[in-house]
Amino acid sequence: MRKILTYLVLFLLSAYQTDAQSIAQYLSAPFPTDLTASPDGKAVAWVFNSEGERNIFLAESPNFEAKKITNFEGDEGLGLGELAFSPDGKILAFVRGNSRNSSGEAANPAQLQENTDFKIHLIDLTTLKTRYFSPGSTITFSPDGQALVYKIGRNVYWKSLNDSSSQQERLFVSRGGSSQLSFSPDGEKLAFVSTRGDHSFIGIWDFEQKKLTYPETSLDKDSYPAWSPDGKQLAYLRIPNINNLLSFTAIKESNPWSIRVLDMETMKAEEVWNSGTGPGSVVVWDLPAEADRLWWTPSGQLVFPWEKNGWMQLYAVNPTSGEVKHLTKGQGIVEKVKTSYKKDELLLTSNIGDIERRKIYSLDLNSFDLEDLSEKGNINWSPVRLEDGLAYLSATATRPAWPYIRQNDNSEPLAEEFFPQDFPKTLIKPLGLDLQAEDGFKTRAQLFLPPNHDATKKYPAVIFLHGGSRRQMLLGFNYSPYYSNAYALQQYFAANGFIALTLNYRSGIGYGMDFREAENYGAGGASEVLDLMAAADYLAARPDVDSSKIIPWGGSYGGFLTAHGLAQAPEKFLAGVDIHGVHNWNNDIPVFDSWYEPEKFPEMAELAFKSSPMAYVENWEDPVLLIHGDDDRNVLFSESVELAEVLRKQGVEVEQLVFPDEVHSFILHSNWVKAYQATIDFIMKQIQKP
Repeated sequence: MRKILTYLVLFLLSAYQTDAQSIAQYLSAPFPTDLTASPDGKAVAWVFNSEGERNIFLAESPNFEAKKITNFEGDEGLGLGELAFSPDGKILAFVRGNSRNSSGEAANPAQLQENTDFKIHLIDLTTLKTRYFSPGSTITFSPDGQALVYKIGRNVYWKSLNDSSSQQERLFVSRGGSSQLSFSPDGEKLAFVSTRGDHSFIGIWDFEQKKLTYPETSLDKDSYPAWSPDGKQLAYLRIPNINNLLSFTAIKESNPWSIRVLDMETMKAEEVWNSGTGPGSVVVWDLPAEADRLWWTPSGQLVFPWEKNGWMQLYAVNPTSGEVKHLTKGQGIVEKVKTSYKKDELLLTSNIGDIERRKIYSLDLNSFDLEDLSEKGNINWSPVRLEDGLAYLSATATRPAWPYIRQNDNSEPLAEEFFPQDFPKTLIKPLGLDLQAEDGFKTRAQLFLPPNHDATKKYPAVIFLHGGSRRQMLLGFNYSPYYSNAYALQQYFAANGFIALTLNYRSGIGYGMDFREAENYGAGGASEVLDLMAAADYLAARPDVDSSKIIPWGGSYGGFLTAHGLAQAPEKFLAGVDIHGVHNWNNDIPVFDSWYEPEKFPEMAELAFKSSPMAYVENWEDPVLLIHGDDDRNVLFSESVELAEVLRKQGVEVEQLVFPDEVHSFILHSNWVKAYQATIDFIMKQIQKP
């Protein structure tokens, strides 16, 4: 009898599995990051993460033939990045290792019996020999290329590149933490941000005088120092603190922020621009998501991001006249901004002109003309200017991220020989959808239909919910490795007989301020749960969906929403997969807001709890798979421990997968494969239940 049941289950599973390829194959393509060009534009370097084996690749002019220049082996769970060319282009610095948790322990999910802290290494690009340089991260070359400035913990250090006997020196003693290190053009001074909790100062270290000064201190968060090309002025932002504002709650207005310019001769600063009240008065810290927020033009104007029209876009201000010019127009955001070795352009990553993807633009800093550098229908990002063209990363609906080079209007992939031959070749192009929640809020979604979709059949369905919530899923492979993996799993589900829906719920990015700062979202009411319900209702109403087999899954904020769905509306769902999800805001918000103690803010704490899945957990009936790494620094591991305890008391079926010493975004590739295989196995088991 047992054999008969086993054969029956295998037969039923095969009915849904039309594609024999494994999830490991869907995750097998090397993922490129840290694309970096040399100062003269004659070389480009990047990191490939190939199934957990991370190495640096280099391609040089004129042929740009890619070659691997490090030889790290295996899925060791050590980060690799922060690539930086020396000013003469002869050395490539990089950082290998992992960050520390609050207990001072560097992440080590592979159980390596060695120190896994951040370490700086240097590659001589003439001999391709690599040497260890120092512990540390956040590397910056001095303008003369003779030394590196970097951080170890909260402190800034300096070390010579040429003197092998040179010892690292703590550059200066300062209270608080130091960040946003920026050399003056002549290399004689270093500007930085001295972070002090609810305020921060712009500090300046004078190398010759060995003197630290804070030229203009305030009650605000002075940030993002930017030297003028001649080094005679230093611009920065003055951002008022917002007291007692919980993370993951909506905010559209605040006290105005401003741009200030410090005259280095007189050491006097003045305000040259002010955001004003209303829209645009809030600085969105994660947009544009780069290190800088101010860029000088050759004529002495300042380019900056502003959200005055409800979209994060670029503007220019003349510091003398105060005249402001809007540079990037249309519906869409400027997500990232990069400088160019040409000095008179900025390279932008934006969804203006293609809101469900990403495009690359060049902004001429003389004329302020915009040039579209993207291929239509592709997802392009991380552009770097080369001497005779452009290098960038690109993906499509059916091919994951890859480095490309464009010369003479012709684009070619770099290192094409490293793309896996057994990567699935028959992927689905998702369809864009509009959905409307019961409160009238409109969201976007993507729908993956199985190959040879038969409208007369009824398919099981999955709903993917991204994390963040400041994220956007695209009509193709994502520029983030976390969400590229999620997109691949949605493709797997479609190939194996599911209708897969990916939801861009309110509070995500890409659709403007009103979408991102949606009323009552997150810890202020969890209004985005209504979007999940709308997605479930949409699927249930489709004639090709089995309404009794709809399963949400997601990680982090997506786990939070999965848990909300199962707790608030168990009748809509069969089961769920909750990967490192938040279940009680009052437990996890202190991870982000150290000032927040729920007992001191009872009204705030009451609303935060009512916005949490745990407020509805007594209704939870559906089986759930909980996946979590126990060194997670974003979502407390105890969030999963406590939820499992409560659900077990209620008799709910709980399965679990725990990764020892793993962090939020899994470092080990093998853990991604295990997590996704467990997700597949769990969901397949649930849909086969009688």
